[in-house]
Amino acid sequence: MDRDRWERVQLLFHEAADLPAGERRAFLAARCADDPALVDEVLALVDEDTRGDALVDRDLSAVASRVLGEEAARAHPRDLGPYRLREVLGEGGMGVVHLAERTDLGSLVAIKILRDAWLSPARRERFASEQRTLAQLNHPSIARLYDADTLPDGTPWFAMEYVDGVPLTRYCAEQRCSIRRTLELFRDVCEAVLHAHRQAVIHRDLKPSNILVTRGGQPKLLDFGIAKQVEGLGSRQDWTRAELRLMTPAYAAPEQFGGEGQGVHTDVYALGAVLYELLAGSPPFDLEGRTAAEAAEIVARQAPEKPSAVTRRAERGAAWADLDVLCLTALQKEPARRYRSVESLIRDVDHYLRGEPLEARPDTLGYRAGKFVRRNWRAVSAAAAVILAVVGLTTFYTLRLAAARNAAVAEAERTRRIQAFMNGLFEGGDPAGPADSLRVVSLLDRGVRDARALTSEPAIQAELYQTLGTIYQKLGDLDRADSLLVASLAERRARFGDDHPDVARGLVALGLLRSDQSRHAEADSLTREGLAISRRRVRTDPAAVARASTALGVVLDGRGEYDEAIAVLEDAARLDSAARLPPADVTATLTELANSHFYAGHYAVADSLNRRVLAMDRAIHGDRHPTVAGDLVNLGAIQQEWGHWAEAERYYREALEIYRRWYGEDHFETAATLNMVGRTMIQQNRGAEAREPLRQALAIRERIYGPNHPSVASTLNELALLAQKEGRLDDAEADFKRMIAIYRAAFDDRHYLIGLAYSNLGGVYTERKDFAQAERSFREALRRYHETLPPGHLYFGITHLKLGRAMLRAGRYAEAEYQSRTGFEIVAQQTEPSVRWLEAAHTDLAAEYEALGRPADAARHRAELAKSAADAAPASTR
Repeated sequence: MDRDRWERVQLLFHEAADLPAGERRAFLAARCADDPALVDEVLALVDEDTRGDALVDRDLSAVASRVLGEEAARAHPRDLGPYRLREVLGEGGMGVVHLAERTDLGSLVAIKILRDAWLSPARRERFASEQRTLAQLNHPSIARLYDADTLPDGTPWFAMEYVDGVPLTRYCAEQRCSIRRTLELFRDVCEAVLHAHRQAVIHRDLKPSNILVTRGGQPKLLDFGIAKQVEGLGSRQDWTRAELRLMTPAYAAPEQFGGEGQGVHTDVYALGAVLYELLAGSPPFDLEGRTAAEAAEIVARQAPEKPSAVTRRAERGAAWADLDVLCLTALQKEPARRYRSVESLIRDVDHYLRGEPLEARPDTLGYRAGKFVRRNWRAVSAAAAVILAVVGLTTFYTLRLAAARNAAVAEAERTRRIQAFMNGLFEGGDPAGPADSLRVVSLLDRGVRDARALTSEPAIQAELYQTLGTIYQKLGDLDRADSLLVASLAERRARFGDDHPDVARGLVALGLLRSDQSRHAEADSLTREGLAISRRRVRTDPAAVARASTALGVVLDGRGEYDEAIAVLEDAARLDSAARLPPADVTATLTELANSHFYAGHYAVADSLNRRVLAMDRAIHGDRHPTVAGDLVNLGAIQQEWGHWAEAERYYREALEIYRRWYGEDHFETAATLNMVGRTMIQQNRGAEAREPLRQALAIRERIYGPNHPSVASTLNELALLAQKEGRLDDAEADFKRMIAIYRAAFDDRHYLIGLAYSNLGGVYTERKDFAQAERSFREALRRYHETLPPGHLYFGITHLKLGRAMLRAGRYAEAEYQSRTGFEIVAQQTEPSVRWLEAAHTDLAAEYEALGRPADAARHRAELAKSAADAAPASTR
């Protein structure tokens, strides 16, 4: 055997050995189509390796297994950073997956460790690619990446969310899921895939075994080991080599077998195959034992049987006809005839669940006729002249219909402009501000009475209800806004049905109100429904799609789904430009995008966006408009997170002056800004000054929102911090606990703000020297952050520093050093050396290293602390 052939045999052997036994022959047949004998040679080596008869003929991992035992062959250090390995969960082509426990939090994770890294540089790169992919994905139905590092020998590993579940198909069978429940689970999976696509990630190996469902019924998408960035899919030759080796044939699209590449369309096909198996009990094609060439021929040539003909379920009829259309549209041979995106597939799932017509349709006479014409064009062209006269008449009436449609669109735009004008009256337009004699509330109440009298004109009545309801919402009267917006939507549904542009606007308006009311699940559902209706008319009214997309971004931001909100709002900003919306609408979308980046911890991006928006809003509205005040507040919040308290206060006070001028003292915007001013005063050790603005803010917010709203919790946080600084620890504890209860109820017990409240409560226990209780609170905060924030967020660092200080005071120096060092490394990446958290970290680390007998390290941190103080001092004092 020559050297080139032997090297090829070695490469194929290691790749085939990583695959399940049932997939090896098909894989090798595809790779060795020009040399069938090579297939048998490699399979013989793999079989011999599996039997393990000859020790010297096996690879190093097999030798180790025989000599040292199986556990030694795959042994790794028991402790990896903060994780302790417990048991092996499984082995795949790239790595060994262990169940592990995070020793500081007590939580379980799955740790994947690359095995046999020395055998294949490509495998190492795929392993690293999987880490990079998971790091950018943050979705409740995607197993999250928590941590990554290397072993002492350089072998990479990463920790991810441990999913205790069963494959999707098995779960649905064992739970005897109804069609509705099955589709709801499938929809969650589609949402996860859509999230990945919005991050430009194609999964490439979607199948039931990569979709686990937890005991609580939450699907989790796993195994991004062969996922790929869209821009990195490479050439056709690269696609061919990668796909034939890595794809799962039963769920692979026809074009993948032909080496025509992958993209959104191949993931859509795989989702269709998964749905088919969920409904029919088996994949679309039986490829068991088939070679790659045989599988390619079947998938490319044969049409899958309708799921309704395969399934044994008793239900039949129109509902199953729609299910057939859903599956078979996703499984079309030609990518252009499938759902164009996962979002399109989701829309039709939603249509089915609501009993609405699907957007997809089965093959029609028109499609088949088109095929016929292309085959028989000579004969058909002879009949064209006869048809021409009919076409002319049809064109005439089509143009008349188009004119009518354009008139309707113009009318809708006129209505929108009137509504915007009315809203503008109450937001402000005159530089002098609204006159005291206007008596806004009285005017609104009279407007509602007049609107209720318009029973003979229900369309106008519904429009006025929405306009007035939106104004009440702006003024903070959410109960009045609720009754009007609900009435408006009900009237429109009764008059126009469920699929009308006015219904879409009503759904979006009510969704935004629900978000303000912290009814986040309803807000999400309403806004998505409104957006779906608008998208069906995107060609005639792109502005409605743009505005609905912005609204969905606002709702997602309110739910704490920041990564998805960013993706939606970036798309909305592009839609704003394409639809040529007024500049004020464009800045509103950019503001929401900046907010989502801020809450995700992307402070530099948020700062850049907000400064751009401030310049635009000043050009549009002047310097003293409430919209400009909102921009100033946002810039102040960023300075606050960076620890620039005086600069933050300057922005807040400028905004407060504008809000007071427009809205007076008893308005929710005034309250919010008073709260922020008080917060900066506390941080600057001016607690006595902070007390009054904070009390005013709490009174206004409780009056507007009631006692259990997140805005109330935000003010309670500041009052609790003030009480803690003043030594009133019982008051601080009570306020923090009330804050936790409000956030847990408002956000379904899942939000980073709950973690923030626990972190602050831990500070109270540290002050009391109740270090055990403090530790429990800090660890609960970290657990909440791991569920809701991206790795490396500033809040992780701050809470690790707090936990380190509690352990230092308890005399647990080694543990304290680990926590303080972990927090220091995170905070140092995002703030300036003079920020007090870094100064506190240097102080604590110096004390911890001194106690641990490491004076050189202690001296280094004292020197850094002194340098920071010197750099922060005014020039005149140096």
